[in-house]
Amino acid sequence: MGCTTSVVVFDGLRTVLQRNCGYICKSGAAEPVGQNEAEQAACSRRESRVPWPTPRVLKVKPKVIEPLDYESVLVQRKTQILSDVLRDMLQFPLEDFQIATQRRQGRTLYPTVPENAVKEAQSLFVQECIKTYNSDWHVVNYKYEDYSGDFRQLPNKVSRPDKLAVHVFEVDEDVDKDEDTASLGSQKGGITKHGWLYKGNMNSAISVTMRSFKRRYFHLTQLGDGSYNLNFYKDEKISKEPKGTIFLDSCMGVVQNNKVRRFAFELKMQDKSTYLLAADSEGEMEDWTSTLNKILHSSFEIAMQEKRNGDIHDDDELGKADGSLGSMDSFQSARDIESKMRNETRLKLFTLDPDTQKLDFSGIEPDIKQFEEKFGKRILVNCNDLAFNLQSCVAENEEGPTTNVEPFYVTLSLFDIQNSRKISSDFYVDLNHPSVRQLVPNPSSPYMNGGGDALPGVQRGVHGLPEGAMQYPRQGVFSVTCPHPDIFLVARIEKVLQGGITHCAEPYMKSSDSTKVAQKVLKNAKLACSRLGQYRMPFAWAARTLFKDASGTLDKSARFSAIYRQDSNKLSNDDMFKLLADFRKPEKMAKLPVILGNLDVTIDNVAPDLTSCVTSSYIPVKTFASSEKTNIFFEVEEFVPCIAKCSQPFTIYNNHLYVYPRHLKYDSQKSFTKARNIAVCIEFKDSDEEEAVSLKCIYGRPGGPLFTKNAFAAVLHHQHSPEFYDEFKMELPTQLNEKHHLLFTFFHVSCDSNSKASTKKRDVVETQVGYAWLPLLKDGRVIMNESHVPVAANLPAGYLSCQEGVSKQHPEIKWVDGGKPLFKVSTHLVSTVYTQDQHLHNFFAHCQSTESVAQVAAGELVKYLKSLHAMESHVMVKFLPTTLNQLFRVLTSATHEEVAVNVTRVMIHIVAQCHEEGLEHYLRSYVKYVFKTEPYTATTTRTVHEELAKAMTAILKPSTDFLTSNKLLKYSWYFFEALVKSMAQYLIESSKVKLSRNQRFSVGFHHTVETLVNMMMPHITQKYKDNLDAARNANHSLAVFIKRCFTLMDRGFVFKQINNYINCFVPGDPKTLFEFKFEFLRVVCNHEHYIPLNLPMPFGKGRIQRFQALLSPNMESYNNPVDLQLDYSLTDDFCKNHFLVGLLLREVGGALQEFREIRQISIHVLKNLMVKHTFDERYTSKSQQARLATLYLPLFGLLQENVNRLNVKEVSPFIINHSNNNGRDDPLLGNSMMMTPPRSSTLLDNSLHKDVFGVISGTASPHASSTPNVNSVRHADSRGSLISTDSGNSLHEKSNDKTNSLDKNQPASALGSSLLRCDKLDQAEIKSLLMCFLHVLKSMSEDALFTYWNKASSAELMDFFTLVEVCLHQFRYIGKRSIARNQEGVGLVAAHERKSQTLPVSRNRAGMMHARLQQLSSLDNSYTFNHTYSHSDADVVNQSVLEANIATEVCLTVLDTLSIFIMGFKTQLCSDHGHNPLMKKVFQVHLCFLQINQSETALKQVFTSLRTFIYKFPCTFFEGRADMCASFCYEILKCCNSKLSSIRSDAAHLLYFLMKSNFDYTGRKSFVRTHLQVVIAVSQLIADVIGIGGTRFQQSLSIINNCANSDKTIKNTAFPSDVKDLTKRIRTVLMATAQMKEHERDPEMLVDLQYSLAKSYASTPELRKTWLDSMARIHVKNGDLSEAAMCYVHVAALVAEYLRRKGAFSVSSRDVADDCHSMVPLSLFKTGELHKGFMNGMFKQGCSAFRVVTPNIDEEVSMMEDVGMQDVHFNEDVLMELLEECADGLWKAERYELISDVYKLIIPIYEKRRDFEKLAHLYDTLHRAYSKVTEVMHTGKRLLGTYFRVAFFGQAAQYQFTDSEAEVNE
Repeated sequence: MGCTTSVVVFDGLRTVLQRNCGYICKSGAAEPVGQNEAEQAACSRRESRVPWPTPRVLKVKPKVIEPLDYESVLVQRKTQILSDVLRDMLQFPLEDFQIATQRRQGRTLYPTVPENAVKEAQSLFVQECIKTYNSDWHVVNYKYEDYSGDFRQLPNKVSRPDKLAVHVFEVDEDVDKDEDTASLGSQKGGITKHGWLYKGNMNSAISVTMRSFKRRYFHLTQLGDGSYNLNFYKDEKISKEPKGTIFLDSCMGVVQNNKVRRFAFELKMQDKSTYLLAADSEGEMEDWTSTLNKILHSSFEIAMQEKRNGDIHDDDELGKADGSLGSMDSFQSARDIESKMRNETRLKLFTLDPDTQKLDFSGIEPDIKQFEEKFGKRILVNCNDLAFNLQSCVAENEEGPTTNVEPFYVTLSLFDIQNSRKISSDFYVDLNHPSVRQLVPNPSSPYMNGGGDALPGVQRGVHGLPEGAMQYPRQGVFSVTCPHPDIFLVARIEKVLQGGITHCAEPYMKSSDSTKVAQKVLKNAKLACSRLGQYRMPFAWAARTLFKDASGTLDKSARFSAIYRQDSNKLSNDDMFKLLADFRKPEKMAKLPVILGNLDVTIDNVAPDLTSCVTSSYIPVKTFASSEKTNIFFEVEEFVPCIAKCSQPFTIYNNHLYVYPRHLKYDSQKSFTKARNIAVCIEFKDSDEEEAVSLKCIYGRPGGPLFTKNAFAAVLHHQHSPEFYDEFKMELPTQLNEKHHLLFTFFHVSCDSNSKASTKKRDVVETQVGYAWLPLLKDGRVIMNESHVPVAANLPAGYLSCQEGVSKQHPEIKWVDGGKPLFKVSTHLVSTVYTQDQHLHNFFAHCQSTESVAQVAAGELVKYLKSLHAMESHVMVKFLPTTLNQLFRVLTSATHEEVAVNVTRVMIHIVAQCHEEGLEHYLRSYVKYVFKTEPYTATTTRTVHEELAKAMTAILKPSTDFLTSNKLLKYSWYFFEALVKSMAQYLIESSKVKLSRNQRFSVGFHHTVETLVNMMMPHITQKYKDNLDAARNANHSLAVFIKRCFTLMDRGFVFKQINNYINCFVPGDPKTLFEFKFEFLRVVCNHEHYIPLNLPMPFGKGRIQRFQALLSPNMESYNNPVDLQLDYSLTDDFCKNHFLVGLLLREVGGALQEFREIRQISIHVLKNLMVKHTFDERYTSKSQQARLATLYLPLFGLLQENVNRLNVKEVSPFIINHSNNNGRDDPLLGNSMMMTPPRSSTLLDNSLHKDVFGVISGTASPHASSTPNVNSVRHADSRGSLISTDSGNSLHEKSNDKTNSLDKNQPASALGSSLLRCDKLDQAEIKSLLMCFLHVLKSMSEDALFTYWNKASSAELMDFFTLVEVCLHQFRYIGKRSIARNQEGVGLVAAHERKSQTLPVSRNRAGMMHARLQQLSSLDNSYTFNHTYSHSDADVVNQSVLEANIATEVCLTVLDTLSIFIMGFKTQLCSDHGHNPLMKKVFQVHLCFLQINQSETALKQVFTSLRTFIYKFPCTFFEGRADMCASFCYEILKCCNSKLSSIRSDAAHLLYFLMKSNFDYTGRKSFVRTHLQVVIAVSQLIADVIGIGGTRFQQSLSIINNCANSDKTIKNTAFPSDVKDLTKRIRTVLMATAQMKEHERDPEMLVDLQYSLAKSYASTPELRKTWLDSMARIHVKNGDLSEAAMCYVHVAALVAEYLRRKGAFSVSSRDVADDCHSMVPLSLFKTGELHKGFMNGMFKQGCSAFRVVTPNIDEEVSMMEDVGMQDVHFNEDVLMELLEECADGLWKAERYELISDVYKLIIPIYEKRRDFEKLAHLYDTLHRAYSKVTEVMHTGKRLLGTYFRVAFFGQAAQYQFTDSEAEVNE
């Protein structure tokens, strides 16, 4: 139907529905009131039938099941729980959580907070900051938290077996591997001979001529059983498989025959055929004939006698074993041995699951670390040397090293030219030689750096460090948070003040003779140093790059640039940025004046374990090796950019102020006569009184003390308006007040040491030329911008009172230049206890001011809270813990709801900002380690959890600001974590943890939590479209919160919250909501005590009955075990009592009815949870795992509801050809490729009103049995099944074996929707579900299994075994080659090329169509595995080892299950002589083991099980229909041809056991049944071209013979000779069919051979049928459908003829009367009319009834009633099946006219049986067949073939043609 048409149909249907079915459009959520259950079900069916795109309305909501009241159940069942052996699985452990304090571990040896800081601190902010840095970490420890995550996070980690067993599989054996056939077959001591002979062509159609002889190498060998084979090869390599074999035990004699060729002789065989051989010479011929005759004449008995006395294999023991298996007891013990063997090296199935093997870190939360100091990229700077070209010896006696002639001082710092920022403080280095340092005298002046304080010879220390060790730093550790290539390390070089820079630098810039110059410079330097030693002047600078790239790779190869002379007009940092900007432009740098010299500074990465390091506050870092000689590393403070991304929460106390004098404008002052060489002296004071002393808090320079009271800036010579670049670092006091200020004193320094001047004048070095001061605090905050301050000429007491803004007219102050702001200074605060942020400061100030006030005005506080939204984000991050602590404090002290809500809003803002900056890990650290509720006291009225929950609820109200509520949802994890931590701390501190669960929290709090959950739900389920992230995060956080509540609250209450949550979802929700729901369930079910929460114990019976049941356990019979009160389906009781697991399974069941992504999510959650329980070390014992399994038993019911969707047999994306090992071709072609078309005319008309939607949407209602159910397409009824695309993959199901599981009475409404889908599940889904199924099956106790099987209906049992069988198929091992191919993802083309080489040429339209279909079918599958693996050989090996182990483990698990079942249900299996559907199913599973690749290990166990099976159920094999025996023989014989010798040996022994059992069963008369079935099976194997008949097979036959000969229990019976006879007969068949192997690639020739073979078996109906079946298969494979149909016709005719001969149709009128007496008038019987009707047709005629279909049918008349007729079990049912198959084949062949002829033969029988359903179906098919006939006659669209038979006659090979359309079979 075209696309447009279908749209029109749908639209039409929709309008009809809307018009007539008002009830459909009502909300599905509302439950109908007052209806009885039937009406409700009907209503739900009506609603669920409509698949329009408004599924939320149309699907029925599952029934709500109220959870049990957990706490009261624990009390009621206390005795039951305590008396349970596994009580640990039913109870939460005691002290499940506790609160703990962890010591705060700093980086430094001593605390960073000064000792007296706490006493000194007065401002609330400083106090809180100090408290933050001093306090320890507060954590809540959940004892079993490690078990509360995914299975990958279990503490013991999922055990990956170190080394998996390497299993041997036949499929991996090399195809071309040559076994030494000689060693395989032969035995020592027999006659052997080999040599070249000519072999005549024995094809009977052509007479033998000279030319037909071929030269072959013959080799005579004796087999293990004493018989001889004559193998022939193309060459002398006899280790290969022979080209052919002549079995000499069938040879009657050897005679010469020289008619055709000289030296020829022929071997006459039993079946009257001959082999013609010829030698090269007469001697050779005689040699061969005499050797062969000798073998034939030597007595076979004597040979056997020798054999028995000789070295037999280990068959004696086997004989004994076979004999000993006589009693049931021995079998019981055999089973014990068997299971013990199986359990030796068993693995947990989930260990092998690919998902558990995969490393997946997606669900793993990052580790939450404590707050710690973090650094950027750290660089170690080593200052080695500064050497100028101008050098000399400075010592007076000129003895000593050559050094610089005067002292130089280097200052290093980092400049970022990209952002024009100085990014580090200065690092001062003194690289001078000690002799040069002595040129500068010791400080003595009161104004010299720190002068007058240090007593010579006394070493002072700081933080326990000797000051001497820290005097001359050389190694600095810099840190860069944002590295990039434009960061420079700049060195500024200063020297002692002497004069102008240009003048002083001149000698250093010349490269001429330097000795004289050096002496002159030295002389001047000594003078300057002695006089002006404490004053510096700028001299030069140099720079180098630091990084190669933005990732922080150090540019170690770079060196410092040339040393450039400092320009006195370009001193400021801004000038430096300009110079550095041109640094990479050589033409610009070349213009700068260069000083000749070299600065040697190297950089390196900092080792993580750096020892002997001190912080920028001189506090030693841990691992400090303290000694005088230690090289100390000095950390240099980084000026981190003020952006949130680079900020981190402060964790240490740090309080530094950096002061930068910038500029003094003295060019227009009149106050002082001389003010040129101006020096600035800086001091820090805490008072402006006259006697006030400056504080010793300025960091000193190298060579001086560590801290000084004052410091000088560098001096510029002859400058009235000097610029400064110096940086002064100070340690600020903890508490600043209004009096703290900086005092600057200006001096004129006299440089000229003019000798002419008077001595008095000459001594005055400095003259005061002004004062300036700068108060530090403004509005309580430290000033941090550039300040312009006026300069005073004097400094009276109380000078601070004259500040900016106040009139400068202080009576005693004389201002320079009229009080203009002449001095420019800037400061930079690096403090962790003072903030620059106005809003944060004001908030804390307000909190401090209201602490003492009794009644706080809420409005005022709200105003300050709101202003916090404007706080700068970097400040927010830096003071994060302190701010949040204060907010929580305000939250609990708030009396107004408005305050609480505003506090929460500020928190939301802070949390959102942190997330937006990617810093949420700081929040996690805060909640985990810092957050602590206020200590609990008896007066505590408000708790964080109560207030916060209320505030959250208020913010989530629909009316509030949606942006805030969105942020709250998006970042809700933070608030929920805080809630939980507060709850835990409250419970322990208040000791309420000792109370029962329902008394721990107030009713009000329970109500608040419930309201909060209900408030969140609409945001999650409705608003997710607008804000997906917020909804997803909220959903996850809510789940985590609820999971934690199980530990703290009333668990029944928490269950209710989960129910409230689940109620907000309905079937048919969008995929996102399903994701939410399963994410929620995943998290909640991962609770560490999930098992006790589900109470895995029996509920139900009262105590008395339970007691009685225990006292008198009726365990004699497995059919009445104690009722374990287990639920195997999702009953309401189960869901109530085991709430979480019941809920999860219900939801998974519902999800299986949804689309693929949803199904996968749900299965994933379930499987991961089960994997987790498997590997949880708390539940490792077998009994615990069995108890755990009881929680998942309803999985059985769930899978059975979906059994048809799981029933997929095909596994690998490539169709693997098993023809070289173990398998018939998969029945793909017959079932799915050539489906009969559906009844297009009636489908819509009849079913529209019922289920058109179901069929269209791939679902079908389970209640409407009349609808064509897609998956129950029966084998006999394959027309009308094109709808099912993949039914060909399902396991073969026959309608009489099994009722469709969807017809069960159990309503699917347990899943909520009464609609069940029918589409197949994906392979990954099937595997995961089956893995869970197998795990439960393997873990559950035998009692639980028996209980299940006893409760199950027959249909459920069938489904159970179907599932077991699907397990074997799905986990089957496909072989290394296939795995490698899958991993390479071989292209489609390659795959098809390979396929096309093996497929025959398709000659007709149907064949081409078939090839096309096959191509399409492989298209879907070809990419299934490719994406998951990489391609290395190691991967292939690992993957194949894994898959091999899975396959073996699955096989053993299924075997265990079967053996338990067989043990308990022998009676049911034996009913009807073992020919009942259940037995067929169980047997089918047993056979399945042999049909699928199994490992050697597994097969050993399989063979053991099969022996048991034969022993227990001989009637199944040896009575009634032979089909089970037949298929068994077929599979076992395939194993006898295995490439693995151990398998061959086991299979041969098993086959022998079957024969012997048959022999014993018949009272030791014969084993006709097995004899015949083995021969048939051999024929079938040959027909299927499975290379049987080679030496491997011969070896197996000889093992069977040996067993018979050595078995003492049957020594004096005919059995050994019968076995010998059978092996002879097999060899005859093999010889007769030897040519088939040669022609396996030539379909025509192959069919021709099989045709002649079938003809030769005319007397044995079963064998003839075998060959006809085989021909049909070949025809279908080649697309020759007409021929195939004719084969089916012949088979049916054969059976009809057999039944006629046996008189099976003689129906007595009494039988008929019994059948029909209630319906048919008696008069009919009297007249015999009815009987006559039945007797007509084929019942009288046998095969001749089929003449109307084909004239060739007379071939079937030649059936002889000899031994072949024994043990043939054809009956009416078999005939019916065959006739329906005929009709099917004719339909596919488009021979519609002939269908009526076949149906005319079937209809009378169905009429007799009054099977009206079948009759309706037959007449319907006839109707369609006739319609087709008229259609093709009208259109002419049918091509039927014309057939030519070609035969060869005589040597001249004339050709004779016969042309006929009917001679199909020839």
